[in-house]
Amino acid sequence: MSSATDGAASRLGVAGALGMSVTSSVAIVICNKYLISTLGFFFATTLTSWHLMVTFCTLYVAQRLRFFEAKPIDAQTVISFGLLNGISIGLLNLCLGFNSVGFYQMTKLAIIPFTMLLETIFLSKKFSRSIKTSLMVLLLGVGIASVTDLQLNLLGSIIAVLTIAATCVSQILTNQIQRRLKVSSTQLLYQSSPYQSAVLLVTGPFVDKLLTNRDVFAFTYTFQVVAFIVLSCSIAVCVNFSTFLVIGTTSPVTYQVLGHLKTCLILSFGYVLLRDPFTFRNVAGILVAIFGMGLYSFFSVSESRDKKLADGPSPPLPISSSQMAEMKDSEPLLAAGAGAPAKSSPWNEVKGFQSFDEVPRTAKSAFSRP
Repeated sequence: MSSATDGAASRLGVAGALGMSVTSSVAIVICNKYLISTLGFFFATTLTSWHLMVTFCTLYVAQRLRFFEAKPIDAQTVISFGLLNGISIGLLNLCLGFNSVGFYQMTKLAIIPFTMLLETIFLSKKFSRSIKTSLMVLLLGVGIASVTDLQLNLLGSIIAVLTIAATCVSQILTNQIQRRLKVSSTQLLYQSSPYQSAVLLVTGPFVDKLLTNRDVFAFTYTFQVVAFIVLSCSIAVCVNFSTFLVIGTTSPVTYQVLGHLKTCLILSFGYVLLRDPFTFRNVAGILVAIFGMGLYSFFSVSESRDKKLADGPSPPLPISSSQMAEMKDSEPLLAAGAGAPAKSSPWNEVKGFQSFDEVPRTAKSAFSRP
């Protein structure tokens, strides 16, 4: 009964994470679009650095109030991961700046197949033909709906390739670090967000100057601009948290599928709320993409259920007569009083480690195959 309850709670948690990710992402796009298009604040990279800085400050306050426990991760892993994520965000902005909108959308579409390729090569992960087919339908639909012009140039193409590589690796690592090092999405975001913010705080003004030919420090900050910046940063806390949560509880590919759902929703909201131009091609592409997402969800759930049924319940481990004697001699765990100290487990005595948290969390252990 408890396993069924845990399974239902886990599914509810995943659904909540997906819902938070979609809602917050659509909200921040609408907010930022008004900030950029109406108020003339074109400094997207610098704004992203402020998002991450506010996210870290919010998590710091939450950690001090004991909403979650900060778990130490070795410095090399968290710094490398944070810098890679910051570089990935900067490259996405550069990719949009040096390419047409159509080519930028094609770059984002390429992230899913490249992520699958990397997971197949380095993590030995298998994707069924059904999953591959549903993803092809999804990508075709998003491509029809969002890709308009494809203007190529050498520098833009190089930046696009670097963007795909950095984004794929950073999202795979987001998943693997949480799983291998047993840290939650909140703990990983808390540890890495200062380094992501630092990269963009330093490079953001230069990137924005290069892309917009405007200086963020010379901008006139009216009360309305500041209010929308604060609103954008507040929504970004939910966006960043839900991003790590979705990737950690599902997979990088599922997160990218969710990202394309957001694209379809944003196109729809743009037409309904902002009266953006909308054609039959946009409608057809969105419908095809939604059909592909439905297929992906159906096949993912079916394969997950079939795998659980095939694995079945784990058989009990055999217990030797000597172990039975030790169990009889040992004090029952629940017999101790509330204030009595718990006995140390065999794990605590291995190689002098006092608890799991003190086991070195190295980059090698995080990224090696289980």
